Amino acid sequence: MGQSMVFLILVTPKITIPVGFQFYMPDPQLKQWNKQDEKLKKQGVAKKDRPAKPARDISYPKVTEIALALLTQFQLNFPDIKVDCILADALYGTKQFLDGASQIFNGVQVISQIREDQNVIFKNKSMSVEAYFAAHPGVEQRIEIRGGKVVIVMVSSARLVVCAHGKKRFVIALKYEGEKEYRYIVATDMSWRTLDIVKAYTLRWLIEVFFEDFKVSEGWDRLTKHTGKDGSSRSLILSLMVDHCLFFHPDQQAFLDDKLTACTVGSLMRQIRIECFVQFLKDVISSKNPEKHIDSLTQILKDEIYWLSPSSKHMSGRTWLRLEPSPSLKYKNAA
Repeated sequence: MGQSMVFLILVTPKITIPVGFQFYMPDPQLKQWNKQDEKLKKQGVAKKDRPAKPARDISYPKVTEIALALLTQFQLNFPDIKVDCILADALYGTKQFLDGASQIFNGVQVISQIREDQNVIFKNKSMSVEAYFAAHPGVEQRIEIRGGKVVIVMVSSARLVVCAHGKKRFVIALKYEGEKEYRYIVATDMSWRTLDIVKAYTLRWLIEVFFEDFKVSEGWDRLTKHTGKDGSSRSLILSLMVDHCLFFHPDQQAFLDDKLTACTVGSLMRQIRIECFVQFLKDVISSKNPEKHIDSLTQILKDEIYWLSPSSKHMSGRTWLRLEPSPSLKYKNAA
C-alpha cells in the first residue's frame, strides 16, 4: 500500500525534537484507478472513454491534510508555545497547506517550495517561475547555514501572484555554490526580509538529521519487527521515546545547560553501551561468586539474544542427493 509517515518536528534554540506523527496510506481505489488510467493512456484510449476518477475515501487523507491535523493537534496541546514559522518541503507547497498552516497559528510565516514550472503573474503576464527568474537572475549573498557555517548563495526574490494559489506570495530563487539549478522557495508572510526567509528554510534540513538518527541509532528501520498499524505504531512510539530519553542523559543535559553544542545520538548511544559494560564489570567483580555470575549471564545471552540460527547454505542435516549414473541407463551413452 506504500505506507509512509508524516512527522512534525519542533526546532528550538536548544533542541530539535519530534512532537507528532501519523501514518499515511494512499486510497487503494484511487491508486488502482491511476494505474489503470495510465495504462489506458498509453494504449491511446481517449479520456471520454476511460473510467471516471472515483471520489477520494475520507478514510485515506492526503499528506497535506495529515500535516494540518498534526499542526492543529500541537496547537491545542501546547497553546503557550510561540511558533515563529513553519517549514515544509516541496510536497507541501500548495495553497491548502500554506494558508491552512498559517491560519492555525494566527498568520504565522509558512515557508515551502514550488516547482519551476508553476506559473506566476508579472506585469499582468503569466509565465513560469523559472522563466521569471531567468530574466531576473540572482546576486551573490553570504548566509549562515543553521546559525553556523557561512556559505555563498545566489539569491533573487520578488512578491508575485502564484497562479495556483490565487494570491501574492514571496517567491525566492535560491542556488547554493556548486549547484547548477535554482530551487524556488515560497513564503506566506511578505513582510520578512529575503535573507531571513532563506536562513529560516535551512532549518528544514534538521528533519533529515532526525531521520538518520531515527533509523540508524534509535531502533527504527531494521529493528521494526511488528506488522500492521497497531504493531507499527508501538515500535515507532518506542523509537521516539528513545529520542526523547536521550535528552535526559547526564552528559547531554550538562551540554545543554551550559549552552554548548549538544551531542549526536550515535555518540550518546556508544557512551551508554560503554556505561552498561562498565556497570556489568562492576556487578561481576562485586558479586560473591564472579564465575557463576558470568556463566549465568552468558547462558542468558545465548538463550535470549545471540542464539544460533539454522543455515540453508549447508547440506548438513539434510538428505543427500543421488549423484551417480544408473546401470540400466548406460545404453543411453552408447547412443
